[in-house]
Amino acid sequence: MSVTYWAQYAWLDPVVEPGVVLEVSAEGLLSAVRKGVEEPPPGSVVLRGLTLPGLANAHSHAFHRALRGTVQVGSGTFWTWREVMYQVASRLTPESYFRLARAVYAEMALAGVTVVGEFHYLHHQPGGRPYDDPNAMGEALLAAAGEAGVRLTLLDTAYLSSGFGAAPSAHQLRFSDGSAEDWAARVSGLKPRDGVRIGAAIHSVRAVPAGELGTVADWARAQGAPLHVHLSEQTAENEACLAAHGCTPTRLLADHGVLGPSTTGVHNTHLTPEDIALLGSSGTGTCMCPTTERDLADGIGPAAALQRAGSPLSLGSDSHAVIDLFEEARAMELNERLRTRTRGHWTAAALLRAASADGYAALGWSSGGVLEPGALADFTCVALDSVRTAGPLPRLGAETAVFAAAACDVRDTVVGGRQVVRDGAHVSVPDVAGELAAAVAELRG
Repeated sequence: MSVTYWAQYAWLDPVVEPGVVLEVSAEGLLSAVRKGVEEPPPGSVVLRGLTLPGLANAHSHAFHRALRGTVQVGSGTFWTWREVMYQVASRLTPESYFRLARAVYAEMALAGVTVVGEFHYLHHQPGGRPYDDPNAMGEALLAAAGEAGVRLTLLDTAYLSSGFGAAPSAHQLRFSDGSAEDWAARVSGLKPRDGVRIGAAIHSVRAVPAGELGTVADWARAQGAPLHVHLSEQTAENEACLAAHGCTPTRLLADHGVLGPSTTGVHNTHLTPEDIALLGSSGTGTCMCPTTERDLADGIGPAAALQRAGSPLSLGSDSHAVIDLFEEARAMELNERLRTRTRGHWTAAALLRAASADGYAALGWSSGGVLEPGALADFTCVALDSVRTAGPLPRLGAETAVFAAAACDVRDTVVGGRQVVRDGAHVSVPDVAGELAAAVAELRG
């Protein structure tokens, strides 16, 4: 059924326009976008505030949401954080993962997220034995996203080793398929469907042997699927790669045919000038996750240099220390200001683009993240009268959204023309906070 929305204000990249009509076809696409309509047409759904393209969370580990609060106690490093993460991972079943992920994806919808890239490596039972359905855990995520009303790109992840030349640890056995060929055989059983794309991921160069990197990349290319990889998140990874292969992780990926326009490196934090040139010249994307990178004390990645070199930028909430794409967008700019002690590395429009259209593209949805005819009818509306957003002129709505708004300012979220969030409440998951609390408590025992 077709539907018409009237937006009080809408960001039509790169400017904010008043009185915008968004007509949605029965297929869930924008059939028309009309500016300068002063009053809502009869029968239209009214969106008060600033309407933006739907936000793309390009890097998610849904089960990490259960770590929020716990891993912020005391000090430590990425590696000590990882031990806590393993403990939570060991308790998940397809049923409990569905309950947690449904609530997490609903939390994302409340934050204006309309598409999620789930970097998924929890494949098997503890100890590594496959479930009767080898993709039971992945199917749980697909079902959870469907009930939460968001699009999902399942980035099924090859994770075969605990380090260069080392067998998986006891915790990692449930991540491993044994070989890249066995990984490809299992993931081929997952099929795209409405609202779902199946992509691929290489967990990291330390988790997939060099000789098997090409197998994963070839599978993704044959499917026309996006391929993501954790890249140089830690200096220890770079040092181990240099010791094992005599080169950086980026060079190793380049030498095995992994880089390219359909590939996205996640984090890309500790790079050499040659690494930046390799990523940029190949058109490989970069997904920055600033809140996680801060939370884990990973470092500040060279996002500005990567973009100048030709690497498109997207954003993710990764470990879900918070789920707020506005925070991720402004953090990327503010981190660069701290590093360089200068301001204005990206316009608000450029940051919104990273949080929407470029994120959609990184996840294999080339027609999403924009408000124009023919695009997916995915959009979100931010209040302009909250204590955070009140005051600035409406024409500065993009700046207000990026530098002042928070996830809690989202009033409406629409996916495929259907309202998923209405007046700040999830339509089909009425008690998101309660479901989150119950799902996390179940995992903590």
